[in-house]
Amino acid sequence: MTDKAKGRIGKVKYKSYNKKKWFPRQFVKLIAGLVLLMVLGYTVVQMTPLRSLNLGIEEADTSLGWNLILVNKDYKIPSGYDPELTELSNGQKVDSRIYPQLQKMFDDARAAGLELFVREGYRTTQEQQKIMDEKIEEYRAEGYSNSEAKELAEKYVAIPGTSEHQLGLSVDINADTSKCSSDAVYAWLAENAYKYGFIKRYPSEKVEITGINNEPWHYRYVGTEAAAQMQESGLCLEEYIEQLKP
Repeated sequence: MTDKAKGRIGKVKYKSYNKKKWFPRQFVKLIAGLVLLMVLGYTVVQMTPLRSLNLGIEEADTSLGWNLILVNKDYKIPSGYDPELTELSNGQKVDSRIYPQLQKMFDDARAAGLELFVREGYRTTQEQQKIMDEKIEEYRAEGYSNSEAKELAEKYVAIPGTSEHQLGLSVDINADTSKCSSDAVYAWLAENAYKYGFIKRYPSEKVEITGINNEPWHYRYVGTEAAAQMQESGLCLEEYIEQLKP
């Protein structure tokens, strides 16, 4: 064998030796990277309410009309949903289509001696997320774990992307307690709101269905016909929509 041939063979052997050394180091780095990604992924899941990721949640059905769009833990705001809004005197906003009936309801309530106002109207996704984060943090401060705090928060705050406030069709109505009691306002609304097309969205007896605890201040516009039928039958929105399905 010539010296030139020996040189070539030696060179090939040297490359093969380096390749064997390179592979284990790169393999270890790859495994370490995968482990790090798994840890980060687990942390994100722990820090984020599962349903806020909108995993497996269908878009809300719009076939029954804008006033009967159902959003909840199972149905999210339709993509591209962008209501035209009317701003109230205190800066809150609502879907312009519900404004006339909302104003009429307030006028009649005030004529009955009540003083009330819209505390919350339309919210953006970012505003809803902020409320959720604050509620979770509130429970964490009380000593609950991350998962417990998320579970408790979701009983009172809708997951961003599934909140009725993002439709612009819901309002939180409070009393001016310097002039009348909250109980008086809630009682009047419970008895009269349906006449103007509004329903008490989260009654205490329907928590298992709505997934949200009793909120006597939260009213949702569904139209006068649907509201009257729901008032008479005692159905919540989920039950009413189910009845309408073919």
